[in-house]
Amino acid sequence: MISPHDPVETVLYEDLLDYTPFPRSVRLARYRMARLLWEWGYGYLVDDAELVVSELLTNAIVHGRVPGRLVRVHLTVGKEVLRVAVSDAKGEVRPSVRESGADGVGGWGLLLVQEVAVRWGVRDREIGKTVWCELDVRRGRPSGPGRRARCPSGR
Repeated sequence: MISPHDPVETVLYEDLLDYTPFPRSVRLARYRMARLLWEWGYGYLVDDAELVVSELLTNAIVHGRVPGRLVRVHLTVGKEVLRVAVSDAKGEVRPSVRESGADGVGGWGLLLVQEVAVRWGVRDREIGKTVWCELDVRRGRPSGPGRRARCPSGR
């Protein structure tokens, strides 16, 4: 796990939205992110991006929820990475990756994030923390002229 939260060198696209800390927000965040990635020309990242935003936001809602406080999802696309960052108000609860041999139904989210992301980490904030991960925007990119993926809605 990497702790620094260095800024993305060259920001091409960015989105920031606060959500209520309830399970329905995970679906809303996934939908918003998928729509934005298609609009920005990064539709090939949608599956991995939906996975990581689901896991990070679910963790924030389950473990970082503070009554009356929102959770924030911040997407940043640079030349090399898509960063997904989720902030909550409970800084004393730190995320950890489950041991691969451990039994149980829950607790596998960060292990999935670790497998999909090129790096991830936690940054303390004045109030709370931000858990972030980065996906390589160059991996899986369609090649050749006119090979841009199309949005499922036909746009």
